[in-house]
Amino acid sequence: MRDHTKLRAFELADEVAVLVYRVTRRFPKEELYGLTSQMRRAAVSVPSNIVEGCARDSQAEYLRFLDIAFGSLRELHYQLNLSKRLGFLDNQEISEIDSKIIETEKVLNALIWASRCG
Repeated sequence: MRDHTKLRAFELADEVAVLVYRVTRRFPKEELYGLTSQMRRAAVSVPSNIVEGCARDSQAEYLRFLDIAFGSLRELHYQLNLSKRLGFLDNQEISEIDSKIIETEKVLNALIWASRCG
């Protein structure tokens, strides 16, 4: 069993989840069960799947959960861009979250790649 708290990918994913919750608080109320819910679910899915993968014994299962986490992160990235186009987020919020998501994608992708090759 791996310790997820030692992974930079987990730390970044956790930061992304907190940021998403903060910025979606200001989304229109009619989006509570729409985009707000979707973004929060995707954001929480990333660190949750890293944690679950770390709890698995086999390398294949570990990688499967990391792949799911990466997919959720890409989904969130799209939803963030959609939120921008809909005018729900200002440029400063977009810049902060977008750079954090990109960094998380890079770190998580590197972890997946290293786990497959190593």
